[in-house]
Amino acid sequence: MDNSTVVTTITGENFEAEVLKSPLPVLIDFWADWCGPCRMIGPLIEQIGAEYDGRLKIGKVNVDEQADLAVRHNVVSIPTLIVYKDGSPVQRQVGAASKSKIEALFREFL
Repeated sequence: MDNSTVVTTITGENFEAEVLKSPLPVLIDFWADWCGPCRMIGPLIEQIGAEYDGRLKIGKVNVDEQADLAVRHNVVSIPTLIVYKDGSPVQRQVGAASKSKIEALFREFL
């Protein structure tokens, strides 16, 4: 991950601290290495992370490594983007999307 400063790897161990207790809204990208659409939106997610740094937290969950998190959050298809605000999921997008559509998911929560 090139933008490791703006994109946090989310695991079962840090989910509560990084997502549920975050003072900022959090956009989580549930993805996998073998997923073409995931690789397609990956650079967009990193771009958004850089542009909204300080206002939005970006997290990535590798569903192959964190299958329990995917199951717990009802992720059955990837990529799935979920926006969390004050510890609760408030928006969800399944499938690849344009940058503007991704931004529309979280803009109202900033």
